[in-house]
Amino acid sequence: MQVIGFNFDKITAERKKPFQGKIELKSNIDLKDISQEKIDIMKEKDVLKFLFDFTVNYEPGMASLNFTGIILAIVEKDQVKEVLKKWKTKKIPDEIRLPLFNLILTKCNLKALQLEEELGLPTHVPLPRLQAQQNNQNYVA
Repeated sequence: MQVIGFNFDKITAERKKPFQGKIELKSNIDLKDISQEKIDIMKEKDVLKFLFDFTVNYEPGMASLNFTGIILAIVEKDQVKEVLKKWKTKKIPDEIRLPLFNLILTKCNLKALQLEEELGLPTHVPLPRLQAQQNNQNYVA
């Protein structure tokens, strides 16, 4: 699979109420649809279009980040049939799903970190921090 396009269609970030007490962070990737796409400049290639949603929720109802987008990928002809057949039961093969989800996580997490900074939200993924080692002047991450 070779990704040829990644676009966000919609990004929303909302801080709903002040942060109090325990905060639980929940994130989710949801594939909404998979379809075969015809692209003029790629006439001899088989292209699949993946519609996705990625969400980060700060529970209980304190804030949320939502990303909706499209990924276009060139997929081998035999894999296209398999992916579309399995998608009827809302499943896709791991060799397609894993790189697809990793791409979604990479793109959305970077954008989410930026939005969290702008809205003053705690980060949804732990960031590396330096700490001084005892009895030594070196730092470790």
